[in-house]
Amino acid sequence: MGMRTLLRGFLFLALLLGGYGLYLAWDAGEFRQALNVHPGHCRQVPGLPGSEDITVHPSGEFAFVSSDDRRKVMAGNPMPGAIFRYELSTASTEPANLTPNAGSDFRPHGIALHVGDDGRETLFVVNHPGAPLFADSTGHDGPEHTIEIFDVIDGGLSHRRTLSDAWLISPNDVIAIDHERFYFTNDHGSPPGFRRTLEGYLRLPWSNVVYFDGDGFRVVADGLTYANGINLSPDGRHLYVAEVTRHRVREYRRDPVTGDLEETRRLDIGFGVDNIEVDPVSGDLWIGGHVKLLTFVRHMNNPAVPAPSQVVRVELEANDYRVFTEFMDDGKLISGASVGAPYPGGFLVGSVFDPHMVDCRRPDTISTDPAQ
Repeated sequence: MGMRTLLRGFLFLALLLGGYGLYLAWDAGEFRQALNVHPGHCRQVPGLPGSEDITVHPSGEFAFVSSDDRRKVMAGNPMPGAIFRYELSTASTEPANLTPNAGSDFRPHGIALHVGDDGRETLFVVNHPGAPLFADSTGHDGPEHTIEIFDVIDGGLSHRRTLSDAWLISPNDVIAIDHERFYFTNDHGSPPGFRRTLEGYLRLPWSNVVYFDGDGFRVVADGLTYANGINLSPDGRHLYVAEVTRHRVREYRRDPVTGDLEETRRLDIGFGVDNIEVDPVSGDLWIGGHVKLLTFVRHMNNPAVPAPSQVVRVELEANDYRVFTEFMDDGKLISGASVGAPYPGGFLVGSVFDPHMVDCRRPDTISTDPAQ
């Protein structure tokens, strides 16, 4: 092989890698402009490190917040995670820790609340006792991932059950069907290692949705790319799954008897969608996420790098949908937003790493201009 041919080969490879890098940066939103859109009065609520998921109680009076100081975990100095109760009617009240006796192996992630017709309440929590989010395995003597089930009694939490299974590969979020049954997402189909790295950066469709029918686990949807947030329509007939690196939400028709799912459509949202909350009255989807995914990765490794945040509301129609930006921030008020949870008169914004969440209280109006 001549030197000229070899140089051409190297040049071609460099151009190929450079072109893919440029495409990846473009698709990750690195060239998007992050404007500050703060409706009404938005304030930081301290004392909630890593408020990755939030769910508002149907009464609209308070919210459950999943909290884990992931930066301390990554630094090898883990503190117990917590589920907090945040009063919406009295904003001056400090969030109350509902799991004060939890050990350092309590690493809460996605959460879901089910309130039965009889008033009974159950909270489901994705937990990572042996494999914390964004950190190495802890050597925990037991399963790396679990689903923890709590009964909500007199405003507090009483632990009822721990579930583990081989299908909990990389659980991210959970949604309850009743007090026993639920769906959860695996954001990766590969365990930690080289295959998972390839899966992430090449956006390989290896993640899935798993259903627990009260007795056992089974995959009901696969071929997803970084499946993240999951939620149900108010009537329970449709299920929604966020695909972070594809910037979209998949909608499924749900069989209420078998739990089987049939994909009906894909909603292009336009940024790195994370958790999904559903307005119980309108059925609108509220989605928090990442404007610039690669910047978020930099923020993960360096808290001094702000990661822009966005929250959108998605109006669903039978054959169409519309996306509205309700909140956007350049990363200074809150970085790495992972959830936007509406309540009467406002909404909450949680984050993967920041030591606070944001409470936005606004007039009883909603935006009318579609997101661009």
